[in-house]
Amino acid sequence: MSGTSEPAQAKAADKAPSTEPVPFDAQTVRQLARDLAAKPFVDSDRDLPAELDKLSYDDYRNIRFNTDQSLWRGQGTAFEMQLLHRGFLFRDKVAINLVTDGQARPLPYTPSMFRFEHGLKAPDPTLDLGFSGFRLHSPINKPDYFDEVAVFQGASYFRAVGKGQGYGTSARGLSIKTGDAGGEEFPLFKAFWIEEPRPGVDSIVVHALLDSPSAAAAHRFTIRPGDPTLMSVEMTLYPRVDVDQAGLASLTSMFMFGPNDRDNIDDFRPMVCDSSGLAILTGTGERLWRPLTNPSRLQISSFASTNMRGFGLMQRQRSFFDYQDLEARYERRPSVWVEPIGDWGDGAVVLVEIPTPEEVHDNIVAFWRPKEPLRKGREYAYTYRLHWGWDGPDKADIARFGQTRVGGTDERRLFVLDVVGDKVKGLSPEGLSAAVTASEGAVSDIVLQPNPDIQGWRISFTFAPQGADLSELRAEFRRGEEKLSESWVYRWTA
Repeated sequence: MSGTSEPAQAKAADKAPSTEPVPFDAQTVRQLARDLAAKPFVDSDRDLPAELDKLSYDDYRNIRFNTDQSLWRGQGTAFEMQLLHRGFLFRDKVAINLVTDGQARPLPYTPSMFRFEHGLKAPDPTLDLGFSGFRLHSPINKPDYFDEVAVFQGASYFRAVGKGQGYGTSARGLSIKTGDAGGEEFPLFKAFWIEEPRPGVDSIVVHALLDSPSAAAAHRFTIRPGDPTLMSVEMTLYPRVDVDQAGLASLTSMFMFGPNDRDNIDDFRPMVCDSSGLAILTGTGERLWRPLTNPSRLQISSFASTNMRGFGLMQRQRSFFDYQDLEARYERRPSVWVEPIGDWGDGAVVLVEIPTPEEVHDNIVAFWRPKEPLRKGREYAYTYRLHWGWDGPDKADIARFGQTRVGGTDERRLFVLDVVGDKVKGLSPEGLSAAVTASEGAVSDIVLQPNPDIQGWRISFTFAPQGADLSELRAEFRRGEEKLSESWVYRWTA
């Protein structure tokens, strides 16, 4: 690692970092991650003074960054940065470093950066409490206003928005043992290095050091806000132990109910979710659409593929009338698509659906899991691009499934599927068919009808469980032997 001293760089993550600049280059964080993985795991600093310990959500919201201290304000760049205080759920002390001309300098904490409102007591100014994360602002909607476009805070979580959108789905640097009965492991971004943006450049680079009991990793994010907002992610992973339940390019979202899943729901809104389904583009080019559910018990689905081309948690319903929520505006939540760069080999897209009684809980997780365990002492490199926007980048000439509606009795469930897209507009009904199968139970009464109100078609069918507790359903829209649509896949449970 040319020109970089590990002991000097490690000060950026210490409790009392030096304010002296140290050399920084493309290998710096990788070397730090490599060195961390060779040592026993040390947990982060989570201690807080009494006035910040056990803050409620509302109390935490009363700690506000002084916007006149936003970094790079008035310097003619396309970005400003604000810091986030520790407290509430965000107890881990995270080091923030600024990189200028190949030199990294820790950003010192001071309470004067923040306003403590509505009677909330400010902490002792002599304490070095540090930060819990940061957020980036850029004039994404109006040329004269810097909107919040991305935030990194909490474990290895981060999220972003495209033009005209509000926050919804989050991403993670790494997930481990998600859905495991023994408990999930939450890796932490323990330090960041943000490269100072330059005037006239529409992107910003963020480096992150991740650590957990099972692995350490280095991340490099190149963030370009817009329609959509794009993030190029370069990840280098160093396992401390053999990891057989790694989740790469993890996405986390919320689905509470929709027209396919309204069991025991008494709510004026027709749908409540940040994402309505999981889309997958397999290595063979097949496109899958899996509507999300809020199950009665933990549910894990796996979609095996070789050299998977992409997957995402998508919000396909974009009308206010789909949600009827003037505050949450779920129709503005971003779809997030993962585009692998290079060959990721054998593995599976894994979908974890967790029961939730409230919309405040993220209960949906999707990620890529390699087929072979990640071995202790090795180095693994993954590069991918995240698309945060109204849709994914895949513009293939194929019809899509819109809303999935389900109703009926326990003995006979009626499924109604919308099919939309230029591929099926104005088609003559001759030769058209719907292919529907079930792994258990029986499918009957398959009907295909044109639906001029959506300029598409409607597939309906009846499913009889016949005593089964679980069945994997599948539907396709066809013309003769030609497949006109993606494949709709659905897990029905009793």
